[in-house]
Amino acid sequence: MEVVTSLPADTPLSQVAARIRRIEALGFDTVHVSETIHDPFAVCALAVEHSTRLTIRTSMVVAFPRSPMVTALAAWDLAGFSGGRFQLGVASQVRGNIVGRFSTPWTDPVAQLGDYVTALRAIFAAFQHGTPLDHHGSHYEFTRLQPFFNPGPLDVPVPPIYMGAVNRRMCELAGALADGFVAHPTGSHPLSLENHVLPTLGTGGERAGRADGGPRIIVVPKVITGRDESALTALRHERRSELAFLYSTPAYRGTLDRLGLGDIADQLSAGAAAKEWGALPGLLTDDMVATLVPQGTYGELPAVLDSWYGDRCHGIALDVPAEPDEDGEFGEMLAGIREISARGI
Repeated sequence: MEVVTSLPADTPLSQVAARIRRIEALGFDTVHVSETIHDPFAVCALAVEHSTRLTIRTSMVVAFPRSPMVTALAAWDLAGFSGGRFQLGVASQVRGNIVGRFSTPWTDPVAQLGDYVTALRAIFAAFQHGTPLDHHGSHYEFTRLQPFFNPGPLDVPVPPIYMGAVNRRMCELAGALADGFVAHPTGSHPLSLENHVLPTLGTGGERAGRADGGPRIIVVPKVITGRDESALTALRHERRSELAFLYSTPAYRGTLDRLGLGDIADQLSAGAAAKEWGALPGLLTDDMVATLVPQGTYGELPAVLDSWYGDRCHGIALDVPAEPDEDGEFGEMLAGIREISARGI
């Protein structure tokens, strides 16, 4: 099982090197780099420079404000610089951010993201093989790449493309096109995987005629873990607030509905609409939190995650421990999680 973590989004560029070295020393296989308050490609370049074996994956680059050519060039540089350790995750984001924060048109995001990924692959092929660039899609057209602007072939694999999604159409698109899929935290529960994510990815793959088993699947379940029960109690309080905020978004309520907690979803959404943010965490009891996310001490967690996920995914994301003096125990736990049999293996 691939073990993954995310570089905290607010990491200053001056601290990327130290945090990446710690993540690698802990034994993680992959680090996710988000796009929130820093340029993700700049952060990835620092992460590559200060690691030797970690896979560096964007999760996720916001696609539409960037031309696929701009994204392709950045990914190509990072793939070569890393010796093949870079993976490109792209996503659509939501309309409010695309229009209001990036001042970019929003049309049909599913069709546009599908064309975006297809265009990326056409550009990668032109870079790698020197073939003419001739892509004509629903949203993008690329017909010109003079030798002066072609970076030339890599001596490592072309960057794999990961996608993330919540709704059915986007999941089907990922099933058709993506090399890998990063599940949203609210879509990482086993019930949502079994009843929504895996079937829709499979539908997309079947329609596209895929014969490779579909994308690799990484879950992000907001695990609660620590050295002892007191640590679990402290983290449970923090997770409760985070989960309440996430599930207050109507588009993310699917897991609550599947667990018979639709009334809680209604109350969370109503509280968010009324901007009663402080009241949201109190709507989730300890039992609800235990139902929503896996939890256990460092010694218990590998078995817990095996029972939750078994062969349902290829990788699991966890947070780095807050206290460095726990790194040894945490690293032993990661070794145990890595032994869980991954999906399809």
